[in-house]
Amino acid sequence: MNVKKAELVTSAVKPEQYPDGGRPEVALAGRSNVGKSSFINKMINRKNLARTSSKPGKTQTLNFYLINDSFYFVDVPGYGFARVSKQERQKWGKMMETYFTTREALKGAVLLVDLRHPPTKDDVMMYEFLKHYEIPVIVIATKADKVPRGKHQKHAKIVRETLRMADGDPLILFSAETGQGKDEAWAALLPFVAS
Repeated sequence: MNVKKAELVTSAVKPEQYPDGGRPEVALAGRSNVGKSSFINKMINRKNLARTSSKPGKTQTLNFYLINDSFYFVDVPGYGFARVSKQERQKWGKMMETYFTTREALKGAVLLVDLRHPPTKDDVMMYEFLKHYEIPVIVIATKADKVPRGKHQKHAKIVRETLRMADGDPLILFSAETGQGKDEAWAALLPFVAS
């Protein structure tokens, strides 16, 4: 995928703020410090379109990034880390649930997990939520450069088993540092975004 153009179009908290036009959308979900912004930036060859922060939990809205004027990456709030009130978290939960369950343009989701550690309870819940609503999912295991190559398969197996991944769901090892997995990720995403 040759990305010539990418821009943050809108940050939304409710359906009337979502962009219209019916372009396909892919949601990006994951723990707050899993590297979603780095994933977006690497995929679109930009240093800092998606702002990375040393304070996890910065994304508190649904951020719609328009890619090549043809589809959106939708960055949803990270879970599991952000220091926010329970009330605030419930609000996010509601906002995300509304998006995931009602958005017709949503074609699939990318669930990002950290390859270095077994997926958390939140990761498992997110995966099960996506499967429950029959949203196609690609699992991206980030920070692959931090795990010795010889241990990649062992760590990948732990991710598959912990999430109880369905056979057909791709698991791609990814590094925003080295670009590992970028081509595979685009190949897996293309069916969602080719209109």
